[in-house]
Amino acid sequence: MAVPKKRQSSARRDKRRAQHKASRPRLNECPRCHSPRLPHRVCPTCGTYAGREVVSFKPKAEAEAEGGEEQG
Repeated sequence: MAVPKKRQSSARRDKRRAQHKASRPRLNECPRCHSPRLPHRVCPTCGTYAGREVVSFKPKAEAEAEGGEEQG
């Protein structure tokens, strides 16, 4: 088994690890509402995936009206 003869310095180690940064997430455009979304995920704005509605959202006017009744 290969074993290093000398210890690698921290500067050399850190130079190598400087390239191991996290990349920004890639965003695709939703074909229906054109908002940015992650690939292979349901659109958070309109709730569609692969051309069909997967998650149904209530319009904001209905959601606010129901929320006011529950709190009051």
